[in-house]
Amino acid sequence: MADEPSRKFLRRAFVKTMLRRILALLTVAGIVYGVVAMIYATRTIFKVKMNYAVVLERFGGNREAVTAVGWHARLPYFTRIEQEVPLMNQRLFLGGTTEPMRIISKENVALWTSAVLTYRIRDLRTWAIENLDPLSLLQADYDGIVKDNLQAQRVNELISDRESIKEKIFSALKSRPINEGGPTLEEKYGIDVVSFVLKDTRFGDKLVEATEEKKRRELIAEAENYAADQEASRIRKLYAAYLESIQSLQKAIGRTDGTTDVALFEFLNQQKWAAAYEKNQGDQQTMVIQNTQTPPALTIPQASPAPKAEERQE
Repeated sequence: MADEPSRKFLRRAFVKTMLRRILALLTVAGIVYGVVAMIYATRTIFKVKMNYAVVLERFGGNREAVTAVGWHARLPYFTRIEQEVPLMNQRLFLGGTTEPMRIISKENVALWTSAVLTYRIRDLRTWAIENLDPLSLLQADYDGIVKDNLQAQRVNELISDRESIKEKIFSALKSRPINEGGPTLEEKYGIDVVSFVLKDTRFGDKLVEATEEKKRRELIAEAENYAADQEASRIRKLYAAYLESIQSLQKAIGRTDGTTDVALFEFLNQQKWAAAYEKNQGDQQTMVIQNTQTPPALTIPQASPAPKAEERQE
C-alpha cells in the first residue's frame, strides 16, 4: 500500500517537471522570436529581391546602392535604409492618374487625353543619389513635355493623326533635351524610356454635342444650297427656252434684211391677249393692257353679261 502513494507522487513530480520545461522552452522561443522580429522590424537584417536595389546611408553620410540579391546585414544606429528601388519596367501616367487630363489645342479647343510612359531605371546612382524624390521630379518633367507637344497640335491632328503625334512625343521624351542645352530625360534621371502610348484623345461631351449640331446645320445648309442651285438651273433653262422661242418668232416674221415687222408682231401679241380674254369670260374680270405706240389693230368685243339666276333655272 505504501508503494502506491509514492508512485502518485513521482507521477505528479514528473508532470510538474515536464510542464516547467515546456514553459521554459516556450519562453525561450518567445524571446528568440521577439528578438528576431525586433531585428527584422528595424531592418538590421534585410533582403534584396530580384530586380530590386536598396540604397543605404552610412554613418559618415555616404550613400551606396546594394544590388546583390539575398540577405544582408547592417549596423543598427550607424546605417539607415533610405529607399528600396525597383529595377523593372515601371509605368508613369500623365498627371499621375489614369483619369483623362484636360488640355487646350492650338485652336483653343478643350480636349481630354490620357497617356502612359514605360521606363526602366538604368543608373541607380543617378536616380537615387543625385536626385531627391526622383519620382516626383520625373512626373513633373514628363507632364510638361507631353502637354507642350499635345497643345502645339491642331484638333484634327490630335484626333486623326495620333500615330505621328505619339512618335513625336516619344522622340522628345527619349532624346530631346528638356531645355535648350540641358540634359535629356534619360540623362537627368538615369533611366531608359521604353515606350509611350496615347491611351485616349477625345472632345468633351458639350463640345461633341456642339459639333453634332454644327454638322446638322451644315447638312441643312448644303441641302438648301442644292435646292437653290436646282432652282437656278431650272430658271436658266426656262430663260433659254423663252429666248429661243422669241428668236424663232422674230426669224419667222422678220424680213430678209434682218429687221422685224413690228405691226405683225404687235398683231400676234394682240391675238394672244384676245385668246386669253375669251378663255376667261364669265364672272371673272379680265383686263387687257396694250402698251404700244400705235393703236391696236384688233378691236376686242365686249364680254357678254353673265346669265341671271332665274334664266338658269328656266
